[in-house]
Amino acid sequence: MSTAQSLVLITVDCMRADHAGFLGYDRDTTPFLDSLAATSIVFSNTIVAGVPTYYSLPAIMASRHPLTLGRDVIGIAPEEPTIASTLGQLGYATGAFLAANPYLSPRFGYNAGFDTFRDFLDTEIDGSSNLSPSNGHPLRSRLNEYLAKTCHNLGPIGSIYDDLYFEYCQRAAGSANISFDSLRRFPAADVLVDEATRWLDGLSGSPFFLWLHFMDPHSPYYPQQESLQSAGSTLDPSRARYLNSYWNRGDIGSNRLTRHREDIVSLYDAGIRSVDAKIGRFVDELQRRGLWENCTLAVTADHGEEFLEHGGRYHSPSKLTEELIHVPLLISGGKGIETAVRKEPVSLVDLAPTLFDAIGVPSPDTFRGRSFWTSPVDADRSSHAAIVESVGTCTNPFDSLQRLGTRVLAIREADCKLVIDFASSQENLFDLKNDPGELHPLRLEVEKPVRRHMLKRASEHLAQSVESRNPARRLDAQLRDLRLEWSDSVASISS
Repeated sequence: MSTAQSLVLITVDCMRADHAGFLGYDRDTTPFLDSLAATSIVFSNTIVAGVPTYYSLPAIMASRHPLTLGRDVIGIAPEEPTIASTLGQLGYATGAFLAANPYLSPRFGYNAGFDTFRDFLDTEIDGSSNLSPSNGHPLRSRLNEYLAKTCHNLGPIGSIYDDLYFEYCQRAAGSANISFDSLRRFPAADVLVDEATRWLDGLSGSPFFLWLHFMDPHSPYYPQQESLQSAGSTLDPSRARYLNSYWNRGDIGSNRLTRHREDIVSLYDAGIRSVDAKIGRFVDELQRRGLWENCTLAVTADHGEEFLEHGGRYHSPSKLTEELIHVPLLISGGKGIETAVRKEPVSLVDLAPTLFDAIGVPSPDTFRGRSFWTSPVDADRSSHAAIVESVGTCTNPFDSLQRLGTRVLAIREADCKLVIDFASSQENLFDLKNDPGELHPLRLEVEKPVRRHMLKRASEHLAQSVESRNPARRLDAQLRDLRLEWSDSVASISS
């Protein structure tokens, strides 16, 4: 196994395709990845299998659509073959370093197959971004509740009160002794790179599979100071805290949020730049250790992020718009990589088989995707549809009842996309070539053959999901959830 190709998979939380320089973004967010892309295979039309993280990662790690085992199953099922478990059985050392995303924890099965698994969920959150001055003061809290209720019964005065109270919270929080590091909710990329390089130094020469999941672009948007400075931004930690708090307000609409959109995007872009720099440092470490020449590297994202394009923020599971489902993907390495830009739609369900093909390892029979490693693009591949699905009302997968809502499904081809919301029985067909912003769904009487064709694909996907369902694996996942819920209940009673 000494000549086997090692594999590094980097997933960046919330990174949109259109905010990567090598995919056409006009800001300098990805200088290292731009240089790497020049000697890589770039898949410019990569589509996730679900939004958000808990509907995206099963496709990346286990090459299956997120709802295939049933809407109530979240994450990786017990004993389900994954990239890690398959390579581990072949003698690979396996390690994962993930920046405290609670949906990528052992609770959802993501530790399976890893010799070393560090999710950083034991890292304490500073809490400096909690701006409610009434915390710890019951009398003040009751007074605020009374004033808020009274003012909201007086029409427009309620909105004025909300603004005044928001500004009061900002002033009460103060600005002394705060920094981006103290405000940040997740470990920064350099923390993960440091851990990963130490892990590499402990290997005994066997091939390895390493997974890094970075959270730097995720909200709240607190990038590293040097990344902001590199972008020419003068935003300081106090201003960034104000902007994040304002952006998170649930009492105002998109018209008022728009005034701070550009600054929020600047903070988000700086988070991407932070990740880019640390990926560059990690590749340098691979080269310094003589590992790069025998390594395949893939960089992608679990989903994108919305900045009011369709009136929303963040990454709701109820939406499957392009800013959320279109992500970057490049595959690089020391040797055996032929530079190319692949423009056909590629689903992240296809990523694991493609990576296995790249390193010369056969995929398990359970992988539902197909490899796109070979270079020719035939007619069948160019018309390949990417399928995206989620439960639109499931905003908290820890609540098992939320998982049982209705499905949102998208069929995404090169120039068109059909989105079906089963809750409202509504379908919207978009012409992405002429309406890339998805602002004008086509009328029902327009493009009937295209609509019929895509509805057939949706029906086939649903039928295949049911036919391929593994009852034993589904039951194991359900039992795991019941045991965890029981354990949590006992712990709550004991405390």
